[in-house]
Amino acid sequence: MTNFLNSRQRIAKWAIIGGVWTLFALFFTSQASLQYYVLKLDVSFWRILSWQLFSGYLWFALTPLILWLAAQFPLEKERLWSHLPLHLLFSFVVALFQQGVDAFILPQLGYPPGAPFPSYFAAYKFFVLVNLHLSVAIYWAIVAISLAIEYYRRYRERELTASQLQARLAQTRLQVLKFQLQPHFLFNTLNTISELVYKNQEAAEQMITNLSDLLRLSLEKLEVQEVTLRQELEFLNKYVEIEQIRFHDRLKIQMNVASQTLDATVPNMILQPLVENAIRHGIAPISQGGTVTIETVRRDDDLWITVSDNGVGLGDIDISAIPEGVGIKNTKSRLKHLYGDNHSFRISSEPDGGFRLDLSIPFLKADEN
Repeated sequence: MTNFLNSRQRIAKWAIIGGVWTLFALFFTSQASLQYYVLKLDVSFWRILSWQLFSGYLWFALTPLILWLAAQFPLEKERLWSHLPLHLLFSFVVALFQQGVDAFILPQLGYPPGAPFPSYFAAYKFFVLVNLHLSVAIYWAIVAISLAIEYYRRYRERELTASQLQARLAQTRLQVLKFQLQPHFLFNTLNTISELVYKNQEAAEQMITNLSDLLRLSLEKLEVQEVTLRQELEFLNKYVEIEQIRFHDRLKIQMNVASQTLDATVPNMILQPLVENAIRHGIAPISQGGTVTIETVRRDDDLWITVSDNGVGLGDIDISAIPEGVGIKNTKSRLKHLYGDNHSFRISSEPDGGFRLDLSIPFLKADEN
């Protein structure tokens, strides 16, 4: 398939070059026709066109050679002064050859009108004296155009490479943030299991099973930055099952998820650290426990996600004075990398106790992302 595409591109390239030389032939035909009209010489348009087309297609045949010379001896800064004299020589050699072919063919086509030559050498001398400078200029024009195209190609390659490196850097940063989240959660879970081993072996075994399922889901999406909300909730449910073993009936989870948001894309593992933060700082400190609520809704072109709890809250303490944990910091960083300024993230304390976290991201379905 690649060879086929390359072949088509080469054919298209040379078709364009041939078309350019045809346009040049038509241009010089119109110019010569006007000149002969002013000089009152009766020369048909079609005869003039035959002369110009022959010269134009001769240059078309010489173009691959000139492009090859330009590629073999590039006029780059490092080798300019060594290659420049070579191209001066090449330009005169190509021009003299081209004039030699014109001198052999064009007189047989009636050029120049009314001036037959006694010999080939007389014709060659005429063509060289009249057209050599133009032929040398055409050679240098082809070299200049090829040089400009090559510089543009290199510029585009550097631009593409830079954008790819920037994308890879952003991807790497996101992966680092994500890997920081996973050990943080994993260590907390392992500590809980170590406590349960001595208190409730059955609960410890169940937690190990749930942890295994959780790690499997995590590894399946290791390289993925965004998943559907449906997949994210599946992962979150495994985490919640682990925490409910730990907290027993002290922890309740309530989900108010709008059905139209289930196919929307969200950052992979975005909810787990937020729910963990609500459990750890809101529910865990109080003996009677509490409820963590996850809500999702679409508002215009944004997906809004709210994670709230009815735990201890902050009371009269200013929320800005509370230091952020690893989970919250990394979540903010990931949102910034993925969405730039097209997101919002706000933590507040409810008047009746508990924390509330609201975040919004662009609403995109998986097939649109």
